[in-house]
Amino acid sequence: MYSTIITGGLHGLDCYLARVEVDCSRGLPGFEMVGLLGSEVKEARERIRVALRNAEIELPPMRITVNISPASLHKAGTFYDLPVAAGILAAQGLILSEDVERVMIAGELGLNGEVRPVRGILPMVLEARRQGLERCIIPEENVEEARMVDGIRLQGIRELRELADAIREKEGRAPNRKRKFSDQAVQGPDFGEIRGQEGAKRAAAAAAAGFHHMLMIGPPGAGKTMIARCLPSILPPMSEEERLEAASIYSVAGLPAVSFLRGGGRPFVAPHHTVTGHALTGGGQVPKPGAVSLAHRGVLFLDELAEFKRATLDLLRQPLEEKQVRIIRSSGTYCYPADFMLVAAMNPCPCGYYPDRNRCRCTPGQVARYLSGISGPILDRMDLCAEVERVEFAALMKQEGGTEMNSAGLRTAVMEARERQECRFRQDPLLRGSIRYNSQMGQRELNRFCALGMPEQQFLELMFDRLELTARSCHRLLRVARTLADLDGEERIGKVHLSEAACLRLTAGKYTGALQA
Repeated sequence: MYSTIITGGLHGLDCYLARVEVDCSRGLPGFEMVGLLGSEVKEARERIRVALRNAEIELPPMRITVNISPASLHKAGTFYDLPVAAGILAAQGLILSEDVERVMIAGELGLNGEVRPVRGILPMVLEARRQGLERCIIPEENVEEARMVDGIRLQGIRELRELADAIREKEGRAPNRKRKFSDQAVQGPDFGEIRGQEGAKRAAAAAAAGFHHMLMIGPPGAGKTMIARCLPSILPPMSEEERLEAASIYSVAGLPAVSFLRGGGRPFVAPHHTVTGHALTGGGQVPKPGAVSLAHRGVLFLDELAEFKRATLDLLRQPLEEKQVRIIRSSGTYCYPADFMLVAAMNPCPCGYYPDRNRCRCTPGQVARYLSGISGPILDRMDLCAEVERVEFAALMKQEGGTEMNSAGLRTAVMEARERQECRFRQDPLLRGSIRYNSQMGQRELNRFCALGMPEQQFLELMFDRLELTARSCHRLLRVARTLADLDGEERIGKVHLSEAACLRLTAGKYTGALQA
């Protein structure tokens, strides 16, 4: 007999619906699986055979042939176990074919018949809803993650022996209703816990408001890492579309995605400086998302920037510009989104105290070698550079004052600046929501939304000549100035905003001179 079961397949972050075709016929007993399968899919034969026996489901001796289509796409993963078992039961007449016509089934089987969770369940359920399916039968442990998808019924099972009953039920959990996620600030470190460093806090607020990349330079213990870890507390909450997008990446990577269901904040990813290129940007024999994709719509924090290998850092140049990572393998091309805010922190020299010659004992050659690990193109992509200086004792012992520089106050200012940006970009029908932050503006948007008066234009021309700015540096300076004006509630960019943007833009030149080229 012949049967067909619908399941999901993953190709990078994209999901497609696959068909598991099972034919049970007389002949020499055997179990064959075809369809351009990876090793873990081929191994499913033994898992399914033993799981069916331990679930007290006896199969008569016959030839079983399984084809997973489309056969032109490489199949990998363990989520084909449960649909293949369901196809065998349907081919034996234990399950009616009409009961599984509009049902997607996915899950891994243990030898004892246990149904175990799988990665990538969220994009599979999203694709099933898009294709008009009615139900999804998945592992019970994946149900909470799948609940992020509205408008489709879910049935979770824990054991293989529950499969037939679940298919016959035709009910499952009711389709989810639209949910309102909490807009409350993320719990965690608060900017109010940081004493002093008002300039760095202002730079962090500007970075959060315009989604600008930021670099912090200063001695050890000044608070650079603390400032970076406070950033999620002032970032605006994600929309439901962004939440599903970020959760899908975590689901494909096999990481918990339920935090996005519970109204958590934006992603914050901080890889160690020994991270490999594949771990940072994604890759492997079966490509998986890297840190830049896990930080999508959130913050990628690189602490001790100068300690990273130069070749590893240079891998960020393309994702920073294109907002995506493209991985080419013999099995196909995989594309992962990578629209993140890069935040980096570094010491100015090996000991960390340059240019304070009273404490720094590094030679000029040691300082040059230390900083040479960061290429100029990477530094040039940093819109903001904040100098985090040593905190004085009086500031350290000062009690917390007003709310302007704690996370609640900064978050309010950031939210208001974001609203001004969204209102401004909505006025242009050609944009159609393609631009949401000031950092995304191109030449056309700069001409329209960053128009300067004659005094401001003359001031910018003076800076352009004296600081020897390039065209890219000038455009980045204008984007930052536009964000600073939004933070101050100003419709037009003033000289004060241009001056502040120049200071934040060119601070790194005090140490490296790289941004002045």
